[in-house]
Amino acid sequence: MVNPEAFLKFLKERRTIRCFKDEMISEKELNMILEAGQWAPSASNRQAWKFIVLKNKDIINKLSNEAIYGKFVREAPVVVAIVGEVHENPNWYIQDTSLASMNMILMAWSLNIGTCWIGSMDRERAKEILGMKKDNFLLTILPFGYLRKKIPKPPPRKDLKEITEERE
Repeated sequence: MVNPEAFLKFLKERRTIRCFKDEMISEKELNMILEAGQWAPSASNRQAWKFIVLKNKDIINKLSNEAIYGKFVREAPVVVAIVGEVHENPNWYIQDTSLASMNMILMAWSLNIGTCWIGSMDRERAKEILGMKKDNFLLTILPFGYLRKKIPKPPPRKDLKEITEERE
């Protein structure tokens, strides 16, 4: 097992990264990121997801244009689209794909690879660019790349007492 204090420290040190080096990440590292997503928990172990790996700069640029606050996506050497297969698990595909993407984000950070959750985008247009089935759900696109700048300072967090309730 992982040391709990070291793991909590790792979680606290993780940052969202929006500036990437113009350098491809290794296939070994990419496979580790994808495998981390593969091993995420899923409802009834349905694994109702697909991971679309993009290295083509033209497609990455087009997706970047659909990301409202994510124009920086075009700097990433690799982008992974996280797709929920709605027909496989109609009640839990959002939760399943969210867990898979978080596993990928954490694995990337452990490899000194940065990423940023892209939440605001024209999903329908992005699905067209990706050639996705209409009934599948595009959760997010995750840009991956080596950090171009220093690791940013942590943003402020609410006090734990402010966000925690105890009930009996």
